[in-house]
Amino acid sequence: MPQIAINIKEGTIKKEDIIVGIDLGTTNSLVAIINKETGNPIALRDAEKTSIVPSIIHFTSTGEIIVGNAAKKYLIEDAENTIYSVKRLMGKSYKDIAEFQNNFGYKIIDDNTESLVKIKVGNKFYTPIELSSFILKELKHRAEKVLNQLISKAVITVPAYFNDTQRQATRDAGKLAGLDVLRIVNEPTAASLAYGFGNNTEEEKIIAIYDLGGGTFDISILKLSNGIFEVLATNGDTFLGGDDFDRIIVEYWLQKNSVDKIILSKNELQELRLKAEEAKKHLTGNDSFTGSIKNIICNIDRSAFEELIKPLVGKTIQSCKNALRDAKITIKEIETIIMVGGSTRTPFVKKSVGDFFQKEVNISLDPDEVVALGAAIQADILAGNQKDMLLLDVTPLSLGIETMGGLMDVIIPRNSKIPTAAGRQYTTSVDGQSKLLISVYQGERDLVRDNRKLAEFILNNIPGMPGGLPKIEITFQLNADGILTVKAKELRSNTEQSIEVKPQYGLTEEEMSLMLIDSIKHAKDDMATRALVEARVEAENMITTCEIFIKKNSALLNEEEIAGTNSRIEKLKTKLNSEDKDEIHQYIEDLNDFTRPFAERVMDMAINKAMKGKVI
Repeated sequence: MPQIAINIKEGTIKKEDIIVGIDLGTTNSLVAIINKETGNPIALRDAEKTSIVPSIIHFTSTGEIIVGNAAKKYLIEDAENTIYSVKRLMGKSYKDIAEFQNNFGYKIIDDNTESLVKIKVGNKFYTPIELSSFILKELKHRAEKVLNQLISKAVITVPAYFNDTQRQATRDAGKLAGLDVLRIVNEPTAASLAYGFGNNTEEEKIIAIYDLGGGTFDISILKLSNGIFEVLATNGDTFLGGDDFDRIIVEYWLQKNSVDKIILSKNELQELRLKAEEAKKHLTGNDSFTGSIKNIICNIDRSAFEELIKPLVGKTIQSCKNALRDAKITIKEIETIIMVGGSTRTPFVKKSVGDFFQKEVNISLDPDEVVALGAAIQADILAGNQKDMLLLDVTPLSLGIETMGGLMDVIIPRNSKIPTAAGRQYTTSVDGQSKLLISVYQGERDLVRDNRKLAEFILNNIPGMPGGLPKIEITFQLNADGILTVKAKELRSNTEQSIEVKPQYGLTEEEMSLMLIDSIKHAKDDMATRALVEARVEAENMITTCEIFIKKNSALLNEEEIAGTNSRIEKLKTKLNSEDKDEIHQYIEDLNDFTRPFAERVMDMAINKAMKGKVI
């Protein structure tokens, strides 16, 4: 097996450096620090004394980007150019969110692939990573304004249920915002820290964290022993939250008023959604809500609201049952239930959770701020200001392989606790390919040419198969001594390659610091280059797919369809060397929109033929 020695020691962070804790939320985001005088975490507030930055981005006609409260009014005035709930799209493909597409006021692109979603604003295409970076930049700016100093390091929280893709997307957003993301922390762990669990190293207990935010829900069962948090189980739904409470109220009003959703403009739907959010908040402390928008009467009482959200809250309770089952514990073993997220203010939610766990829930800290406060504590631990808490060693730089277009595909992100292991599946791009060159890199830049090459080896004897059919699993194992073992295996044939690679000397702390500084300095250029390369690769794949489709199904297509497709293919080919990713995407979208109707028709015909005479 290739074994690569890497230096796992990080350069120490100066005590006077401020590391901020960030809660990047679906609805609202916050930034927090440790108060040097009291030693307690505090959320940073603006001139209006509010700690919350709404996770809303508006693009003006002049190209200006507005984030936060100032962008909120444009949700109604200019819905198509105002982005909200972007966290729900992190690490998602269009297929993941297709059924929810109409719930957004802006345009999400269906490129008919498994690639990550893109959002169209005017003639530009943005990824959720880029959009999230605008929110993080606003939080960074707030911290710098309040503290009167530059901020470059942060801890960012994510739902416990976030997968590797979503975590990496969050890390990339931080990098693009000019932040060195020292750690991605699970929101439940951050909440536990904010409530003071872990301060007493002799404490032993099991706690449940019920986290229902604007767009995501997760339940985590944590065991606290000797100051160490062990996650016994986690469950949840990355597409369930307060946004869905709002949506269900809107649907209730439309039904009551006999109004078809289709006839309403995006701005009108946004106005209704915001009115529903207002109603939801009002019902927290009141029995009824009355209002109207134009000819639509917007009345609802608490009992009707609770009946509407009962199935959604029921889903969260089922997740709690699943988590307890996975943790192999009973309800009686749970000592404390911590409530996190703005949606837990809903009385019905608090009652339902309390009834299920058979004890009163703990909501003594502001559910909107608790995660950011915990992130600030984690940041303080990383800064070395809390010596009594032990941190496991972590790998200082990301480890990954080279993929198409010379891109760096990270398999083990920097600051992963070690020992650790991670793997991903890849495939071939050429029919009959029998060899695959695997190049291993270390670094934070998006292009491998800017990172450090650690090793290279060849996976031989891949059986002759059409491109895209082989399943090649590449596994990285990093042991406690910082030795990396890389393994490649073709899963269909069990072909496995092991080649001895001579260990190389690890990077010095100075070299690592320079690489991190470079990654932040060039983040914007790197992301732009990556986006351009990905657009070109996507265009090439689209061209190949369409050419094969036309060749195989020409008898089922008319002359206009064939000519129109070929014309658009040729136009897209002329744009492959364009330096404008948005221009490439425009031509991809044009080809996709033109071919979709008859591609679906041909598919239906194939299904009907295959099913003819069959009894279901």
